[in-house]
Amino acid sequence: ARVRGWFLLDSYLPTFFLTGAYLLCIWLGNKFMKDRPPFSLRVHLIVYNLGITLLSLYMLIELILATWEGGYNLQCQNLHSAGEADIRVAKVLWWYYFSKVIEFMDTIFFVLRKKSSQITFLHVYHHATMFNIWWCVLNWIPCGQSFFGPTLNSFIHVLMYSYYGLSVIPSMRKYLWWKKYLTQAQLIQFLLTIVHTLSAAVKPCGFPFGCLMFQSSYMATLVILFINFYVKTYRKAPSRTAIKETPVTTEIKNGFHKDYFTAANGFLNNKKAQ
Repeated sequence: ARVRGWFLLDSYLPTFFLTGAYLLCIWLGNKFMKDRPPFSLRVHLIVYNLGITLLSLYMLIELILATWEGGYNLQCQNLHSAGEADIRVAKVLWWYYFSKVIEFMDTIFFVLRKKSSQITFLHVYHHATMFNIWWCVLNWIPCGQSFFGPTLNSFIHVLMYSYYGLSVIPSMRKYLWWKKYLTQAQLIQFLLTIVHTLSAAVKPCGFPFGCLMFQSSYMATLVILFINFYVKTYRKAPSRTAIKETPVTTEIKNGFHKDYFTAANGFLNNKKAQ
């Protein structure tokens, strides 16, 4: 009842159709670009990454302030005890939900720039599912324990999208040495979210148990996919053929593999993009 009338929330159909349009754009876009040269989109990428960085920074700050105002319990927080602070948290989480449809542009930029190797199962799975899951979160559990994951993710996105905004500027790329640590931070984020979610199941406070189990299970799928990426990137020695064929600036420099970027529009193949 607290979110009734909010944009896109009263019916699931807009979220469903937007997700379908996203998947259709990937399929049709790849067909359309097949025999066409890739777009550069440098200015578009700078503006886009800057916008997502600022939005993520706003959500991070506002979530911290709102939960502090409401006296949120870090171990477990229910849905009704913080009064107006709960509404404030819900308003930020609506922006978090809406940001997931904006981030569909990550993949559209890949399509237009013919970066088909970046459109992996991990990438599409993450984008398509997050938008739909957060429609459910906003309708049934829009505050309380739900605040933790978006707070962490907003922090990660400030780092991630600022990195990509800077990577579009050729003169800045030599300073972007912290890519590997961003990878590690992403994995830590997933694990901390699972621990925080399960803490409310071990010592409950009235937050719906089924939602806790679903969120933990979903995050576990991201951990599995991410570990698969991490093993391929850091634990397996590259073959001689791979060393010869893979430019240092595209996949090996700074320790990032192409499968990782589930939520970023990336600038891995810099020479081709130029």
